Amino acid sequence: MKRIGDFFLFCSGAHVPLLRRAPTETNKYGGIGATIFFTGLLAAFSGGYALWSVFGQLWSTLLFGLIWGLMIFNLDRYIVSGMKKRNKFSSEFLMALPRIVLAILIAIVISKPLELQVFGKEIRQELIVMEQQVFKTQEDNVLARYKQRMTELNGEIALLEHGIQTQALRRDTLQKIAQEEADGTGGSRVKNLGPIYKAKKADADSAGMALQKITAENGALIASKRQELAGIDSTFKATVAQLDRTHIDGLASQLDALGHLTERSIPVRWANWFITLLFITIETAPVFVKLISPRGPYDDLLEAHEHAFIIHRKETIEKREREYENRMMVVR
Repeated sequence: MKRIGDFFLFCSGAHVPLLRRAPTETNKYGGIGATIFFTGLLAAFSGGYALWSVFGQLWSTLLFGLIWGLMIFNLDRYIVSGMKKRNKFSSEFLMALPRIVLAILIAIVISKPLELQVFGKEIRQELIVMEQQVFKTQEDNVLARYKQRMTELNGEIALLEHGIQTQALRRDTLQKIAQEEADGTGGSRVKNLGPIYKAKKADADSAGMALQKITAENGALIASKRQELAGIDSTFKATVAQLDRTHIDGLASQLDALGHLTERSIPVRWANWFITLLFITIETAPVFVKLISPRGPYDDLLEAHEHAFIIHRKETIEKREREYENRMMVVR
């Protein structure tokens, strides 16, 4: 336990030999050191997971996580150790403000990869939806390139078929009129096959020949246009089949998916904010502990130690200046 306590005192950034002379302060600085250590540990996990989600390589992930954790640990240790108690809260707060802002930024950076892990299941489902939306957009873009020509061909085919149907309806009507003239149910109302019937029968036969002609001509055009339409449809399907269907699973895509989830779901939004606030609280806790705690024996010892160093430095400088002046007087 003593070694663990000594390690946490080292993590706090305090001057351990001076802290030994103020035993009542060890618990406070031990707590600060533990907070700094576990923040660095969480940063290592966070950075490792972020790299793993991008590259998926174990050793590079472990190495980067270790380096990232040590960097955050050292930065936090520097932030806390650089704060001095001067019994003036306003000046201390102004001095601590840049450190607080830096601590908040570090907390946000650390929390994001861990938020991705917490909401991993929901993010994977959202990524599937995003993949489908991307593919649908790509498919619509491909379809837009062929849609105008396909619409034109379908319209032309419908027009040609309508021409055949119109001529067939005309032939059927003329045949019915000729038949009614023959059986006496229409026309002159006289049952005979006389000149009137023959004239109407000739009109019906002429319409039938015209139908055969337009059916042959339009049928050939319809077949040609349907063949062109089938070729366009085949090209469209081949182009769609060649579209990139790569899974979206990168870090940026996961952050984008998390953003979509927080926009749509209030519970996810609040949970996301609480996780971020938790890390901000953890990261800024050592700074605020140093800021709001009263001046203690360690602070007096540290100030006396620094003051003694300043006095020694001034005395050394003054001594060297006097020696220099004496040498200059001897030379003269």
